[in-house]
Amino acid sequence: MRAAIRSVVPRESTEVISYGIPAFKHKTVLVWYAAFANHCSLFPTASVIETFKDELEAFTISKGTIQFPINKPLPIALIKKIVKLRVQNAQS
Repeated sequence: MRAAIRSVVPRESTEVISYGIPAFKHKTVLVWYAAFANHCSLFPTASVIETFKDELEAFTISKGTIQFPINKPLPIALIKKIVKLRVQNAQS
């Protein structure tokens, strides 16, 4: 997940720890991500999740979190699309 995120955030982005988990920051925190026992999570903000809700039907989502099960390949193309939108929204 980290590599997918890194490939689409602005080059000047830095990696930070925010709320106790890894995140990518460029002026503001763009996205957070973390691994847990049974899933990996991406935290791209609620508005971004709402935009992709139809594409996220196969995953557990909440207001600000998407959970990807660890026993299946990550949907890298979808993660990149989500992060690109978050970057775009953050720059507006």
